[in-house]
Amino acid sequence: MLPDRHYLETVLGAGALAERPHLFSDSVIDLPLAEFEALAGFIRAVTELVGLASYQTAIAERHAWVSVSQPPGVCLGFDFHRTPDGPKLIEINTNAGGSLLVTALNRAWGLLQQAAVAEQLLVDMFKAEWLAWDTARPLKTIAIVDESPEQQYLYPEFVRWQKLFEAHGIQAMVCAPEALLCNSAGQLSYQGIPIDLVYNRLTDFSLAAATSAAMANAWAAQAAGVKTGTLITPHPVAHALWADKRNLDWLSDPERLALFGLTRDAAEQIVRCVPRTTPVLAAQSEHFWSNRKTLFFKPQAGFGSRATYRGEKLTKRVFEEILQGGYVAQAFVPPPEVALNSPLGEAPITLKYDLRVYAYAGEIQLLAARLYQGQTTNFRTPGGGFAPVRVA
Repeated sequence: MLPDRHYLETVLGAGALAERPHLFSDSVIDLPLAEFEALAGFIRAVTELVGLASYQTAIAERHAWVSVSQPPGVCLGFDFHRTPDGPKLIEINTNAGGSLLVTALNRAWGLLQQAAVAEQLLVDMFKAEWLAWDTARPLKTIAIVDESPEQQYLYPEFVRWQKLFEAHGIQAMVCAPEALLCNSAGQLSYQGIPIDLVYNRLTDFSLAAATSAAMANAWAAQAAGVKTGTLITPHPVAHALWADKRNLDWLSDPERLALFGLTRDAAEQIVRCVPRTTPVLAAQSEHFWSNRKTLFFKPQAGFGSRATYRGEKLTKRVFEEILQGGYVAQAFVPPPEVALNSPLGEAPITLKYDLRVYAYAGEIQLLAARLYQGQTTNFRTPGGGFAPVRVA
């Protein structure tokens, strides 16, 4: 059985797959129920941690903030590698893309109920986010914002989001951040249309870029608790709470989790899934260099595997750059592999993959796999791309 490519071409638009030939794999990943339960337990436990006042205070102190009281932030993605000892967290993302592409793929595989449930959960997530912020106004307009959105690899997903919102009675538009205007009340508008909520797909996580100026002004009002403006989500606080790679140090340290006041069971569920991660300090350069083959180096504010380095292949020059600051070192966990039949009838090809878990408010919405060759996911591998995950 293969996915219905004609259906995918229909729902994603003419030329979308031709321009992205490795967006979807023809494979399916089966996941045992016990591993799914381990993932679900981790999601609940880490959500409990992020909700603790002690944890939020530690994050605020790190960033010199006064308060971190904000809605949770939409579209969390948790990336895992499967191992014989259970799933291991690689990173957390606050604007994880692909969810609506995966639901389309699920439909193409005939997993209709799975796709319908996930899509409803995704819409409900935005409604819950809005209610967590403002119960006085109905949610009427959403802007999906990214740099040069039509040139983004996942642009077809932006269009799917737009159609999904509109199917639920919410006017939606796709635009670049510089196309937005911000008034004195912190409300953004696009072509004269007031925006209630921005679905933020930018990788400018602190909204510091010049093109993000209008959003930065709206965020300043939001951070100050002004309810008359536009809600930006995910927002800088969500990124700091969830996706800053320095947090992995705390998540992999049972003593630190205990100091936060996390329950013992929740702490064990987290530590069991998080490879030991530590900040890279120049004072400990000899230790990190001598142990580099067992480590994976990541920038603390990185995304999409940019500027990440497998220690085994690290050069001295790059290592010296890493020592300048802003990196963490995570115990290396090799990705699982899957053998696929060659479309030309040749020998099977072996691809690596990771599991992406989409979640909100401590509950899993959707699972996906991303198949690839090379060091990281890249959507350039024949036979690779997003794949459905079936829980056995």
